[in-house]
Amino acid sequence: MNERIRTIALDFVNAFLVEVEGGFVLIDTGLGQHWGRLEVGLQSLGCLPGKLKLVLITHGDLDHAGNCARLQTKYKAPIAIHAGDAAMVENGVIPKRKVRTLFGKVFSLLMRLRMRDMACDRFKPDLLLSDGQDLSEAYGFKAKIVHLPGHTKGSIGILTEEGDLFVGDTLVNRKKPDTAMYIENSGELKNSINKLKGLKVRMVYPGHGQSFLMEQLPGCV
Repeated sequence: MNERIRTIALDFVNAFLVEVEGGFVLIDTGLGQHWGRLEVGLQSLGCLPGKLKLVLITHGDLDHAGNCARLQTKYKAPIAIHAGDAAMVENGVIPKRKVRTLFGKVFSLLMRLRMRDMACDRFKPDLLLSDGQDLSEAYGFKAKIVHLPGHTKGSIGILTEEGDLFVGDTLVNRKKPDTAMYIENSGELKNSINKLKGLKVRMVYPGHGQSFLMEQLPGCV
């Protein structure tokens, strides 16, 4: 485990705080109702307002982008997302997706019931990300963006020089390492998984569940 990477567990979803040159980068933000826990996590790790250099959103779902507006206002942090998911966070456009498992169908129903009472502040991203974009010079984060459509059109991974991959919901590890449970485009997801298998990925940090070695994903050995 890379000691510069800290997990902020927000109920059923993960946010990751990475210490970089001159500050921090936050990857994903949880639901709006997680704000208190997120802020306690940030401040306990030394990430005070003014120290957050960038917020990277792996995709536009509410449980990953729910606190972006607050971070823009209080932390003055720029928010970055792939252009393919910009409409999700700006206008609340939610793509239709297939659910791959029985657990996923039950979880979807529960989330729909919970989200009736969940407010989410819409926001305009400060930066639109693209495949291969290097974050080292501008943000002191030695990592590149990997576009991974399938779960959503604009899903991304963030791959560091050391082989750490932050992957949102493209890969999960609720009980064991697996591919996305919700799929907007199955063909694109398959291509994205094959793309990852061709990269030098060591450790995977999923949006849901525990981190795992890439070699633990079925088909990667």
